[in-house]
Amino acid sequence: MSRTARLFQLLDALRARRRPVAAARLAEALSVSVRTVYRDVQTLVGLGAPIDGGAGVGYVLRTGFFLPPLMFGEEELEALVLGARWVSAQGDVPLARAAESALGKIATASPRDLRESLAETGLWAPGAASAPTGAVPLRALREAIRREHKLRIHYTDAAGQASERLIWPIALAFFEGTRVLAAWCELRGDFRHFRADRIADLESLGQRYPRARRELVARWRERLLCRPPPPPGGRC
Repeated sequence: MSRTARLFQLLDALRARRRPVAAARLAEALSVSVRTVYRDVQTLVGLGAPIDGGAGVGYVLRTGFFLPPLMFGEEELEALVLGARWVSAQGDVPLARAAESALGKIATASPRDLRESLAETGLWAPGAASAPTGAVPLRALREAIRREHKLRIHYTDAAGQASERLIWPIALAFFEGTRVLAAWCELRGDFRHFRADRIADLESLGQRYPRARRELVARWRERLLCRPPPPPGGRC
């Protein structure tokens, strides 16, 4: 969990209580240490949150405090709605639900006139012509990319040749009707692209790959611009 998310959770925990609550109880609710609660409370106070109390006494959030509404312009709202509607049409059910949830949060935090504009936006994304099929849920691929974890996959290429690969997933592209995973392949010692619907099975090893994903993405993008591909160890 990011520090920003933890601060919001701490505010929500305080907002839900009318009487002072001990730091130990807050720490238990948020699965953090008491020392972390002390630091986070001081951070929130420094940002202007009206929190009363202290160590050994407990903390309480004074009534009347609320987070300022998110302020978006009309074109910003259109971009957000169009993007969320496109995601909702791509067949990845967890991601589609997340997009709808995000729109709901934006609508709740926006002033009334902007909420109405969001609901009445006339921009729509077409649904997928055909939902990609395959045994591997895209959510597992997205999580591996996010956590920079190695994957062991069983893959069948276009020629029907099956193989087992150990890969470092770095990006997932959502093409019309096709999802393509970009990864470093230990078997080939190079970047490779795998169609998600041709991955028969995968296993997360729970291990971070040795290079930061941003570095791998930079090398991958550089490699895509190379014409023809450079020799091993070479550059464009």
